[in-house]
Amino acid sequence: MTRRTLKLTLLLLLGLMMVVPAQARKKPNYEITLKIDKGPDTMILLGHYYGRGNQVLDTAYRDKKGRFVFTSYEDTLPEGLFFFANSKGHYVDFVVYGERPFFDFETEQRDWTSCMKVKGSKENAFFFAFHREEGVIVEEMDRQRMLMDSATYAPFYRQQMKRLDSLRIAYAERDPDRFLSRMMLATKEVLPPMVSPQGDTLTEQQRRDYYIGHYFDNMPLEDNAIVNTPRPVFYDRVMGYFDNVLRYAPPQTLIQYMDPVLDRAKKAPNVFQYLLVNLVQKYLQSKVMVYDEVYVHLVQKYYASEDNWWTSPSSIDKESQRAAKWERLLVGKEAPELILFDTLRVPHSLHAMPYKWKLLIFWSPNCGHCQHIIPEVYRIFEKYQQEYNMVAYTILSDPDDKTRKEWKEFMKEHGMNSPNWLSLDGGEANVDWHDVYDIQSTPQIYLLDENNIIQAKKLGETTLENILTAICGTQH
Repeated sequence: MTRRTLKLTLLLLLGLMMVVPAQARKKPNYEITLKIDKGPDTMILLGHYYGRGNQVLDTAYRDKKGRFVFTSYEDTLPEGLFFFANSKGHYVDFVVYGERPFFDFETEQRDWTSCMKVKGSKENAFFFAFHREEGVIVEEMDRQRMLMDSATYAPFYRQQMKRLDSLRIAYAERDPDRFLSRMMLATKEVLPPMVSPQGDTLTEQQRRDYYIGHYFDNMPLEDNAIVNTPRPVFYDRVMGYFDNVLRYAPPQTLIQYMDPVLDRAKKAPNVFQYLLVNLVQKYLQSKVMVYDEVYVHLVQKYYASEDNWWTSPSSIDKESQRAAKWERLLVGKEAPELILFDTLRVPHSLHAMPYKWKLLIFWSPNCGHCQHIIPEVYRIFEKYQQEYNMVAYTILSDPDDKTRKEWKEFMKEHGMNSPNWLSLDGGEANVDWHDVYDIQSTPQIYLLDENNIIQAKKLGETTLENILTAICGTQH
C-alpha cells in the first residue's frame, strides 16, 4: 500500500468514525427490558392506561437472551401507569414517573407481579413492594374462602379488608410523592366533618355541601400522569362527580363547582384537555334542556380560549359559532322571530300570535322519529289547547315538492286539522331558521310563553304532557 493510498484510507476511516459513531452514541428516549423466566411467550405488548381505557404503544419479540426490549429514538413515554401483556391477557403493571424510563424487569412465569425484580427504578421498587404485601393478604383471603363457610368468612373478610386499607395508608404515608401513593390517595373518599370549626353540629345539607366542595381534595388534578391510570382511579372518580354527585343540579350550580376543577387542571395540560373534551361532549349531547347553558359556558370560557392548545382554529370557530347559537336559545331567552307561510300562502309571525302558550315544532314526514312522535304530540296538543289557550307553530323542515305532498297526506291521514295547529312551509321565511335554531335533527319542540320566552325545549312525547301540566297548568 502506497503512502498516498494509506493516507486516503485513514481519511475515509476518520470520516466514518465521525458519522457512524455519532449516531450510535445517540441515546434512545426509553429502553425497557423484560425477562420472564420459563415463560413461553415470544411476543409481549407494552401499553399504558388512559382515561376509561388503555392503549398499546409498542411490541417486542424475545431476543436470544430471552429478553423483550422496548426502545425508541423517536417516541417518548408519558408519565403514568403502564403494563406488559401477552396475547392471552396475562399482564403486569409498572410505573413511569419522575425517572428516565431505562428500566430492567425480571420475573417468573408463575406470578409476574410477586416475583418481579426491578433495576433502575425506585418508583417501581416501591410499587412492587406494595403489591407483594398486598398479594399475601389477597392470597390468604382466597384460600380461606374455600375453607370457611359464609358465616365464618364474613368477619374474616372484613378484617382482611381493614388490613388492606391499613397497608395502603402505610405506603401512602411512607412516601406520599410516589406515583402509587398518589393513585391510592386519588380514590380516597372525603369524609365530611360532623361539626364545624366553631363546634356547631353540621346539618345533612351542610355536610353534603362540604362533600361536594371538597370532593377533589385528594385528586392530583395538577399532575399530567393522573390521566394515565386505570379507569377507577381517574375517569370514574371525575365523571362520577358530574354524573352522580351533581346529578340534577341546576346549571349554575354545575358551573360553580366545575370551574374550580378545570382551573386546577390547567396546570396539567393533558388532564385539562381530557376533562374539557369529555365535559363539552357530555353537555353537548345532554338531553336535559337547561344543561345547554353548561355547554355554552364551557365553550366560551375554556374551549375558545388560549388554553385550548390541541384544537385547530377552524374547529374552535365551529364550536364557538354553535355555542353562540345555543346561547340565544337557552331556557329563559326570547325565541328568535319567525315569519313563514301556511299552505294557502298566508304569512304568520311567531311573535305576533296572541296566545298564552305556543308550541314551536320543526318536523318532517320523512323523519322516522317524527312519524311516531308528531301524531302523539298532536293528540296532547288537542287535549290542552283550549284549556291553556295554546297554539302550535309547526314548520316543515324538508321543504321540497315531494316532501310537501307527503306532508299534506300525513296531516290528512292523522286528522291534524285543528285551526290552532298551524302547518307552515319552511321553504320561505324571514330568516334561515335552520341556522338560527341550529336544526341538526328533527323533531325539535319548544314551549314558549305569551312573551315568546323559551320555557322548555328538547321535548318528546313522553315529556311533553308532563311539562305542559307542570308549567302551563300551574299558571292557568
